[in-house]
Amino acid sequence: MTARSVPRLLAAVTALLALGGVAACSDEGASADPDRVDVVAAFYPLQFLAERIGGDAVRVTNLAKPGAEPHDLELHPRQVGQVVDAELIVYLSGFQPAVDEAVEQNGGDRAFDVAGVQPLLDAAAGGHEHEGEAGHDEETGGKDPHLWLDPTRLATVGDRLAERLGRADPDRAADFTARAQAFRADLAKLDTEYAEGLKTCQRREIVVSHTAFGYLAARYQLEQVGITGLTPDSEPSPQRLAEVAKEAREHRATTIFFETLVSPKVAETVAREVGARTAVLDPLEGPPADGDYLSAMRANLRTLRTALDCS
Repeated sequence: MTARSVPRLLAAVTALLALGGVAACSDEGASADPDRVDVVAAFYPLQFLAERIGGDAVRVTNLAKPGAEPHDLELHPRQVGQVVDAELIVYLSGFQPAVDEAVEQNGGDRAFDVAGVQPLLDAAAGGHEHEGEAGHDEETGGKDPHLWLDPTRLATVGDRLAERLGRADPDRAADFTARAQAFRADLAKLDTEYAEGLKTCQRREIVVSHTAFGYLAARYQLEQVGITGLTPDSEPSPQRLAEVAKEAREHRATTIFFETLVSPKVAETVAREVGARTAVLDPLEGPPADGDYLSAMRANLRTLRTALDCS
């Protein structure tokens, strides 16, 4: 055990004792790798980012489990211990209240908030703002947290993360910078594919189950029509369903999009009402079933091109 890990281990034991989690923390310190930076990521896109930038110099733990809705994450005592013991905590303030609380209590100068890298878009950006869509907005200060759906923004976050990792492990700072540059090149290619692929489409409106796609819509001149607001599992009112159906007809939408981590029932209801089909548009809040962030984004592009009749 290194000297720098002793205070964090003691803090972790204290925090977990307070939560009644003595058994969960019995081997917390033993799992640390002195040759790698111990990183805790709040949910999948941040895990992917940390792994790409950190490479084999980091050990990344994702607090959000596969298949679970990350908005609703509740931390178990062991996860609180992971936050306390981490050398770097990568999170997005306003997205997961439980993580925000754990960081506020235990994060200190080890927290890296990606929401602070660039100003976040307003919740209504990239689409219409409708009455009743504000459910999650109070938690985010009226801001849309889904910045990773704009590859250019994610590239900038990667650059800042490389700098932060370099402070945690100065001997490998140049490696982190090189990986960030390589990742930026991958994202620039993805950005070009989206710009070219969505340049000439018959329609530019996307009807989505919740308004997670503001950054994507703003970047590629699309317009999202959300059945619900930023909270994916909120129940839309009958009035809202009627409004969405009306807009879908006006825009001659052929596809109503739903997500992998949320029930498709509401999207199916709207689709039946307007005679459209349904398809998955992944907001990448959780890990894709196959592949990674880049392959899932390309799958989204193919889905959009089909739905919008792009030539």
